[in-house]
Amino acid sequence: MLVALAENLRQSLGILHKQDIQFAGKSLGLWDNPDVRLGDDCAAIPDGDRYLLLAAEGLLPAFVVTDPWFAGWCAVMVNVSDIYAMGGRPTAIVDTVWSPDAQTAKPLFAGMKAAASAYQVPIVGGHTNHRSVYSALSVAILGQATQLITSFDAQPGDVLVMAVDLRGVPHPQYPFWNAATDADPARLRGDLAILPTLAESGLCRAGKDISMGGAIGTLLMLLETSECGAKVQLDQIPIPPDVPLEQWLVSFPSYGFLLSIAPTHVDNVQQFFHQRDLACAAIGEVQATKTLVLQSQSESIIFWDFAQQRLTGF
Repeated sequence: MLVALAENLRQSLGILHKQDIQFAGKSLGLWDNPDVRLGDDCAAIPDGDRYLLLAAEGLLPAFVVTDPWFAGWCAVMVNVSDIYAMGGRPTAIVDTVWSPDAQTAKPLFAGMKAAASAYQVPIVGGHTNHRSVYSALSVAILGQATQLITSFDAQPGDVLVMAVDLRGVPHPQYPFWNAATDADPARLRGDLAILPTLAESGLCRAGKDISMGGAIGTLLMLLETSECGAKVQLDQIPIPPDVPLEQWLVSFPSYGFLLSIAPTHVDNVQQFFHQRDLACAAIGEVQATKTLVLQSQSESIIFWDFAQQRLTGF
């Protein structure tokens, strides 16, 4: 069972798409910039006594066509999550929209507007084309942070902690767990505010938001940039009732973070999330090996060996 699960996860689009990043990195010479480390959820640009955070996300074209309002919402939500994941606070958003006509774009703009209002992040500009032969959407975001949660600083011996909002419903067609659109906006913002609090208090040194790579794909990116391995106990992963494990592991959870925490801080970190009725569990340990091992009950398997295969290349 674990062997089949591992093989399905390796072939999931979320992980395959992350491997495509290698081509972009090589083509643009992104490894040649010593000032901005690449592989984080945002580019963290030093700016005096703070960091400017810059990120962007494009939406799956089929998603934009079949569920445009939710695609507009998600375009804002995923960018906001990237900023908070690094211990930052969002400043403003710009969008890029292509559509055959204005009417087609209307729900995209409505979804973006609703999310921007809920998360209180203004949309301040962008690019619009209503004479395109296709529909497409991307959003970029600017934020700032005084202390970072990075993808580079996980240490062997750290406890891997997963924090997630289980109060949602699965999308009927795509691997999304919607825990946002029907939630109280003030609660959404308060839940996200935990991340900069952890960064500024020194309780968390490394982490990522759970992206379209799913929980395992996101963990691979964290381990690759930190040059570590890990062992994960699949049975300890917080999961909604009646959702199959494989489906959950490839889902974007609306609100979900993987954090690398020193053992002495785990209880304190969990309290921040539990006080807001968010699931937060220790699911494994960072190790000095270059492998990710998945374990379930008495079974275990080497899921990924970085000595044999890169993911993003960062």
